[in-house]
Amino acid sequence: MITRSKQELIQAFNDLKIPGMPAVAELYELKGDYINLEYTLPSGQKAKLWEDEKTYYGAQLCKPDGDGRCFGLTADDDHLLVCEYGDAGADPEIILYKKL
Repeated sequence: MITRSKQELIQAFNDLKIPGMPAVAELYELKGDYINLEYTLPSGQKAKLWEDEKTYYGAQLCKPDGDGRCFGLTADDDHLLVCEYGDAGADPEIILYKKL
């Protein structure tokens, strides 16, 4: 269970000021197995960052440039993740992974 407030996490995401990312207005409770995408790390290794059985706060924000990709946001008590992906989570890329 996440003990940080949604409002605190929304503010933390907005404070990142990531270029092209719309302002975050809402976060939703999402199961880990729904949001746990597999990322390719700089070393070439594949990794998932979340636990499938846990619940996280998250949101999807469509990129305003119309390229069909979205920002995916995920937060727990300790970390913020901003990623970018295509349809149905295709080709996910980590934009920022930050310890709170």
